[in-house]
Amino acid sequence: MIIKPKVRGFVCVTAHPEGCAAHVQEWINHIKTKGPIKEGPKKVLVVGSSTGYGLASRITAAFGSGAATLGVFFERPSEEGRPATPGWYNTIAFTKAARTAGLYAKNINGDAFSDDIKKQALDLIRADLDQIDLVVYSLASPRRVHPKTGAIHKSVLKPVGTSYSNKTVDTDKGIVSTVTIEPANEQEIADTTTVMGGEDWELWMNALAEAKLLAPGAQSVAYSYIGPEVTWAIYKNGTIGLAKNDLERAGKNIDSLLKLNGGGRAFISVNKALVTQASSAIPVVPLYISILYKLMKAAGTHEGCIEQIQRLFATQMYHGGKPQFDEAGRVRIDDWEMRPAIQAAVQEIWPRVTTESLGTETDIAGYRTEFLKLFGFGLAGVNYEAETEPHVPMI
Repeated sequence: MIIKPKVRGFVCVTAHPEGCAAHVQEWINHIKTKGPIKEGPKKVLVVGSSTGYGLASRITAAFGSGAATLGVFFERPSEEGRPATPGWYNTIAFTKAARTAGLYAKNINGDAFSDDIKKQALDLIRADLDQIDLVVYSLASPRRVHPKTGAIHKSVLKPVGTSYSNKTVDTDKGIVSTVTIEPANEQEIADTTTVMGGEDWELWMNALAEAKLLAPGAQSVAYSYIGPEVTWAIYKNGTIGLAKNDLERAGKNIDSLLKLNGGGRAFISVNKALVTQASSAIPVVPLYISILYKLMKAAGTHEGCIEQIQRLFATQMYHGGKPQFDEAGRVRIDDWEMRPAIQAAVQEIWPRVTTESLGTETDIAGYRTEFLKLFGFGLAGVNYEAETEPHVPMI
């Protein structure tokens, strides 16, 4: 079939297999140009490995330090007349490239929140890898079936306490408007923390520790975002921010666990605002990202997912680098985004942005380009007019 992008709201409902493979190869090429990461990880588990920061972590570990990687993800295969999700195609492309390079790469597709998937992962690690020296937790999901109670919890993106109004942009139609979001109730706050907080990260790490599958000195990292004040009501101080607070709580517990295991460590890395499938769904944030991209590209400091994670591994976690923690014990690779000059410029531009000025005041074109690349569209060297085979089996 010929696959074209079909955008509905903040999501593209189609994905292109060759395009996704080209995107993955771009990221692999970037890591190769940076050279090897000395003293990097060698046996890595990535929970949430198929897109965004999780995929970037897997590529960085594999092609930056020759690591064996096990990826856990939840992606949908193709159906009659419908291509698979981009993460499905991304994983196949990565796995082929890794194995061609002589690297171990295996995959588990299923609900990472479940006990069954955890057991599958533990069994595979025990059989193939002996012990893991890095666990990357990069799971983003709208819902979670709790493994102990069977209850279904759904996350929401809402402010807490009072309603919130601010500018937002329809990135597809290019319309700037004001959005008002009503506050979450107590149940929604609790459910969002259950889905996006740190409980599942702890369950993974405790299971690995109990099974003695963590190498001495093993590390674990999870990813978060703080951002500027203009996004705080919907992010840092909203339901997702409270969930991230719980992620930090879990990180401290896991850090204590790993320190007892040969001096390992766990921490949260606060990353830059980027176009991802998750960030596209958050009101206000896509407009902020569009402004940020324009400013950081002009300053020569713009980074995507792969650049961020390569910098994290090479300057903070490995290669002789030592993590530079903030007052809350977090690593900050959002440091270039949060430079005062960049944020002052965002504040200056923000009130000027209208539907009419969107194209000049922001990098909405760059946002759209990056958004479509998530789904395998707009990649050089891919013939989007040609027939392609959407039914590709997982390997």
